[in-house]
Order: sequence, then structure tokens, then C-alpha cells
Amino acid sequence: MAVFIQVLLSISHELMLFAAFAFVLGGTSDTAVDLIWAARATWRRGFIFKRFTRATAISLEPSVKPERLAVFIPAWDESTVIGAMLRHAIDALAPADCVIYVGVYPNDPATIAAVAAVASPRVRPVIGPRPGPTTKADCLNILWQQMQADDLVDGVRTKAVVLHDAEDVVHASEARVFDCLTDRFDLVQLPVVPLVDPASRWISGHYIDEFAVHHGKTIVAREWIGAGLPSAGVGCAFSRTMLDRIAQGRDGPFDAASLTEDYELGLRIRQLGGRGAFVRLPESPGGPLVCVRAHFPAELADAVVQKSRWIAGIALSGWDRLGWQGGFAESWMRLNDRRALFAAIVMLAAYGALATYAIATLLGAALGIESSLRSSWLFDILLLLCGVLLLWRLTLRGVLVTQLYGWREGLRSIPRSFFANVIDMMAARRAVEVYLKARRDGVVRWDKTRHAFPADPGTAR
Repeated sequence: MAVFIQVLLSISHELMLFAAFAFVLGGTSDTAVDLIWAARATWRRGFIFKRFTRATAISLEPSVKPERLAVFIPAWDESTVIGAMLRHAIDALAPADCVIYVGVYPNDPATIAAVAAVASPRVRPVIGPRPGPTTKADCLNILWQQMQADDLVDGVRTKAVVLHDAEDVVHASEARVFDCLTDRFDLVQLPVVPLVDPASRWISGHYIDEFAVHHGKTIVAREWIGAGLPSAGVGCAFSRTMLDRIAQGRDGPFDAASLTEDYELGLRIRQLGGRGAFVRLPESPGGPLVCVRAHFPAELADAVVQKSRWIAGIALSGWDRLGWQGGFAESWMRLNDRRALFAAIVMLAAYGALATYAIATLLGAALGIESSLRSSWLFDILLLLCGVLLLWRLTLRGVLVTQLYGWREGLRSIPRSFFANVIDMMAARRAVEVYLKARRDGVVRWDKTRHAFPADPGTAR
């Protein structure tokens, strides 16, 4: 038994050494992003905001002549949410010249009926020629083609295309922001702020933490160093001029062979010399943030499906499709995007190290056998650095979550990191299956999850 315990300790030591080294590397990269974000925030407070009044959605200068915006909503099997979402979106976008295109499929009569029941001249359902599900990008391209045909008939030229999903709570000021800023930028991305689901604090709740960090810090730093701005696929607008350029010689600007067409489109715009802007503005001085809100998966299986698509599309397929074009900043950010799969492996090794150490320690205590991990100066330094970096990461995450949701959710974000790690590990395994299947079959399909829409979107927070 003493030999068995020593074997467990040796396994734990090697796994812990591997995980600690990887954590330090990843943590160093993350901390560099943190410092860039902090430098930008300090510069803006110290120089920009002392000379200029902070902008709000209301203070933005509107276009000389506001032009039409097209809102694209791909909808496969969304009969339970699409009606309520559209009615809210119509009210929210009422002051603007917006046409809402909803992409549906001929073999999805329930969703077709739900869209038809809205019966608004602003809503234009588009039934695709192929049964669903195809891909989200394929559905978006069908809407693009319909928009072009409608422009000819209506005698207008749509200024920009706005993307939303069937569960999104549309902000009333977003059309003004998009109309004002798509004159200057080819991509305008609003923050995504997940809604709190009291019935799913740990599964749905972990999206709160991740978007608070991603759209509160990472994207801000990414934009400041000049790297490509990935679109979130919702709450974003693309200039018509840039989409026309990308769509030349194709069925549309969205790549139907991609699992994450929104992410890739943002980087593609940067490669073509276009400009992207992440816009984090309050509606008015002291008012709420102009953002897109939505419920995220509340069940473990749905969260794994959604995140596996992100990992397969960005970390695996994105590597194949986009490569490493661009300078140092672009390559660095793409490396950060694509390390999700490796991070899951490292996390699995770390939890494995803790489990084997715990088993060895308990067995040793029960049998009276002395058991302890081998130590060295390198091992001790790595563990110390891991502890410091982990403490910093959890603290910063808690602060960013607190800014949006209050201190209770900020505190919950600390234990929620465990649930996020478990979901990411499960999603990574499934992502490999999704990626290999797509490579083998040569077919990519819409791997969607169930959605929910708030009963009272006007007060949803």
C-alpha cells in the first residue's frame, strides 16, 4: 500500500507541475491584458474625460439623414420565444427606420406561425429554400439576399445590418447608436449583458461572469492595441459598404461553412482594413448601459452544447480557416482565443492532481503511512505564482461582475468559477467531436440550444 500511495503522489506531483507551469504562462498573458485595460482606463480618466464630457447615446450626433437599418434574426425552432421578442423589438426600434428580417425554415411551421402572428409591416419573414437546420450563416445569407431585393423594390439603400438572436432583449437606444456610428465604423459592437436567472445561479450564472470579463475588459484592451474586433453575433451592426465588399462573388457576406461566422466576420473586417468599435455607452448621464440582454442556457447539457460550438468554431476550425495573419497584437489575441481547448486540458490535469493528492493523503492518514509531495524551489515558486495569479483573477472578476450586477453576484462569481471550469472541460471534449465530425462529413449544421425570453423585458436585469 505504501508503494501505491507513493505512485499516487508521484502522479499528483507531475500533474501539478504541468498545470502550474501552464497556469503561469496563461496567467501572465491574462495579466498583460489586464495591464493594458488598466492603462487605457487610467489614460481616459486622466486625460480624455477631464477635457471632454463623457458621451451618451443621447449626446451622439445623428446622421444628417437617418437611413434604413436592417435587423437580421435567424430563427430555427424558436416558436416559444420569437413572438415576444419581435413585439418588444418593434416597440424598442419604433423611432428608427428599421426593417426586421426573420429567417425561418419550410420544415418549421411553428416558428413560421409565431412570426406571422406578430403581423407588423416592420417584420418581414423570409422562408429559406432548404429545410433546416442548415447553418446560422446560411440563414443570414438568405436574409441578405432578400434585403437586397427589397432595397430595389423600395428604392432605398440599407445603411447597415444589425444582428440579433431570437431571445435578445433589444435596447431602445441601440438604433440611434448604430445609425450614428456606422458612418465611421464598419463594425459596431454593443456589450452583451446576460440576464440573471435565479433558478440557475451556477449554470446560467457563469455566463454573467464570463461576459463581464470579456466585454468589460478583454475586448476593450483588444481594441486599444489594434487587434481585430470579433463580433458577438448579437447587438452588433455592420456597415453595408463593408458587407457588400465581403459578399462579392459569394452568396452573401456570412460564411455558411463556419461554426462561428460572427467571430470570423469581425476579424475578416480587420484584415480588409476596416474599423471596428466596441461601444460601451450609457443611455443618458447616469442612465443604464446601452447593451443587449438575453437569457443564457440554464441547463448543463445546453451550456455544454453552446460552448462546444464556440470552442470548435474558434479554437479548432478558426485555426484552420483564419490562420495567424496580422502582426504581434493580432496573433497574441488569436492565441488567447484559441487556447480554450488547451486550458480545459490543463484544468483537468489540475483537478486530477488535487484528486490523487487527496486520495493519497487520506489513505496515508488511515493506514498511518507518511505521505507528502516532493518539493523543489521551482515547484514552490510555481505554486506561489499560481496562487497569486488565481487570487488576482478571481478578485478582478468579482469587481467587474459587481459593477454590473451588485456585490452579491460579485461574490457568487468566485465559487462559480468551479462550475465554469467543469462546463468548459465537458464542452472541450464535445468540441473535438463536433470538429472531427464536420471535417469528416464536410457538413456544418446549426448546433443550437433552447432559448427563453423574459416575461417583462422592460424590467429585465
